[in-house]
Amino acid sequence: MSIAEVARATRVPASSLERIESDQFDELPAEVFVRGFLKSYARVVGVEEEDVLARYTSSRRVAWVTPLPMPSSGARPPRGRRVGVAIAFVLLLILFTLALSIVLKPRGGGMPQELSERSHPASSCSAFFSCSAFSSCSAFFSCSAFSSCRV
Repeated sequence: MSIAEVARATRVPASSLERIESDQFDELPAEVFVRGFLKSYARVVGVEEEDVLARYTSSRRVAWVTPLPMPSSGARPPRGRRVGVAIAFVLLLILFTLALSIVLKPRGGGMPQELSERSHPASSCSAFFSCSAFSSCSAFFSCSAFSSCRV
């Protein structure tokens, strides 16, 4: 088989196959790609993939990195993070209470007692300074019932 035929069958670039044949692995792409190229090449040629990869690994002295152990799922989160979550929870609770008080606020009858006509008898001083006994506009701020009030 020629390099061009192997390149078509494996879909590995011919230049990469030539570098593999001449043991120029440093000029090839990343390690992952080289291993994939070798597996494809071995399949097409009819050689055991594991043997090819074992020979490649022993010739390259590839350093295998052992992964660091992950903390167990039962590990507690850092204390600073718990405090932040607690503060966020309190703020959300305050906002929820405020929104609930706005939604459930009674409607109507919102006039303060000082301005309400029902809360003051006609003989006391009122903020409205009007009297139903006088119908003219000139008497708007005067009424005998409000003699104690000054305008």
